[in-house]
Amino acid sequence: MIFGPRIELKSPEQLVSMRRAGLLTSAVLQAARAAAVPGATTAEVDAAAEAVITEAGAQSNFKGYQGFPAVVCISVNEEIVHGIPGDRVLESGDLVSIDGGAIIDGFHGDSALTMIVGGDGAGSGADIALSRATEKAMWVGIAAFAAGNKVSDIGDAIDDHVSGEAPDLGLIEEFTGHGIGTAMHMPPEVLNYRARSNGPKIRSGMCLAIEPMLTAGSSETTTLADDWTVVTDDGSHASHWEHSVAKHDGGVWVLTAEDGGAAGLAPFGITPVPPAVV
Repeated sequence: MIFGPRIELKSPEQLVSMRRAGLLTSAVLQAARAAAVPGATTAEVDAAAEAVITEAGAQSNFKGYQGFPAVVCISVNEEIVHGIPGDRVLESGDLVSIDGGAIIDGFHGDSALTMIVGGDGAGSGADIALSRATEKAMWVGIAAFAAGNKVSDIGDAIDDHVSGEAPDLGLIEEFTGHGIGTAMHMPPEVLNYRARSNGPKIRSGMCLAIEPMLTAGSSETTTLADDWTVVTDDGSHASHWEHSVAKHDGGVWVLTAEDGGAAGLAPFGITPVPPAVV
């Protein structure tokens, strides 16, 4: 069903299909995380992600999207988003964001995580804190989606959280979350910051990709000559976390989290539940 002219609302049965795509997306990211070891190239990490999709008999929604050449985006250190896998060799302590997705039965999953190559013990305290702050901002946004009335409540909550708890970090505004379903990017736009517009009302069947990006310095960015990779202007490191999340009559369900979002939402007193399917 389409709400208004463009926003797609899913039935409980369609949300089950969305969940299958979400779980595969989670598996893709975990395979990429496991492959991102010191000495590995970013192309090898991408190959590990692609093998999971191939084995599942599914499709990548990143590869070929507007010409993007890989299954996952891999953004290292000062790269914020849309990094293209290639011959770059990962080093212990690198801060790496991995963004990927998959299609099953015509429905899309989309998720991102940030990790330290070699484990947290190999990373700087500043990088670990940056990643944790970004992940927390994502869960703040998901909790606002669960409890809010307008899509803009998500951006308000993320902005207020970052301003209050991590005021020294840069909040990226030019890249946003989005609706997701039978296409990877759909209305509505999901801002990560407070804006004048209230946006559409949150409705049952709405699925959103919520994805804040923070930097350790300025929020000013530049897109490199490859027309994809976005970097911080000041060279500061960046982090990106994302989940695809469904709202339904019974509550909220984090489609790309294996536990449905239980651990991430517990601090907010929210228990995610799957939709009731008759």
